[in-house]
Amino acid sequence: MTAVPQLDSVVFRTFRGADDYPALARIINASAEGEGDDRVETAEALASAYDHLERCEPSRDLLVAEVDRMPVAYSRVFWDDEEDGRIYKLVCFVDPAFGGRGLGSALLAWNEARLREIAADHDVPTKLVQAFVADANEAASALIREAGYEPVTYMAQMVRPSVDDVPDHPLPDGLEIRPVRDEDIRTIWEADVEAFKDHWGFVDQSEEDYRRFIEFPYHDPTLWKIAWDGEGVAGQVKSFIDTAQNDAHGRQRGWTESISTSRRWRRRGVAKALIVESIRELAARGMTEVALGVHTENPNGAYALYDGLGYELVRTWTTYRKPL
Repeated sequence: MTAVPQLDSVVFRTFRGADDYPALARIINASAEGEGDDRVETAEALASAYDHLERCEPSRDLLVAEVDRMPVAYSRVFWDDEEDGRIYKLVCFVDPAFGGRGLGSALLAWNEARLREIAADHDVPTKLVQAFVADANEAASALIREAGYEPVTYMAQMVRPSVDDVPDHPLPDGLEIRPVRDEDIRTIWEADVEAFKDHWGFVDQSEEDYRRFIEFPYHDPTLWKIAWDGEGVAGQVKSFIDTAQNDAHGRQRGWTESISTSRRWRRRGVAKALIVESIRELAARGMTEVALGVHTENPNGAYALYDGLGYELVRTWTTYRKPL
């Protein structure tokens, strides 16, 4: 077991299983609020992800920091194989009410030490360590940079503040949208995985990934817009409604997410047509705005597409890396 940090008035401990999910969700929400992010995590949503982790054993790879027996920060490490090599990843959340105590520095040092232990048994040519940081979190960005990490790519959240004035954009000839049947769901998921294989950061997907996908709390295939041709899935938008976030912020926002197009149909307006239909579907469900996340350097011009459809940039994140 990696030696835990030592900080005055702070106790570090390992993960205690599902009983920790409410506390971890609270920490994530406090961290997000401090960054100006409107993310709302729930214990249920956290369980749907953490119950299906791979290449991460929470009892060894997750550390919780407590002050007066209250969890106030936590971090987790894991690894994935990507095109660039084996990537050792860390995430960290700190309740800003407990900032200034050195929690971020202590957890970063523990994360790196734990990843070095894991990597010691890996015989691979390339080992990189990665951190994903909200640009609004200036303290975390400075900490990561001072630790020798360099920016490698960028993500953004975009919001279309209205569902009105949606442009007409029909699907190309030869495609149709059909209601999703239960027996179609696996095929749709596999088509999405295949479509993303040429995107930055792609990781091969497994049965556990599929279970996590199915157990996502806001999973609602009646919202999805899937385009089919004679060969199968040609494109898709798998929208959802994050009711916890909407309730917390008193709004009606839908998410037009998991947007992908089969290679045989790219550059022909399929994604645009499906997004238009998705916005209309969400509007019919009472949503008044829509949002999505995007890799700003998407190789297929996704950022420009969303900007052209009226989505506006609201916040950004940077992915940093350095040799392990």
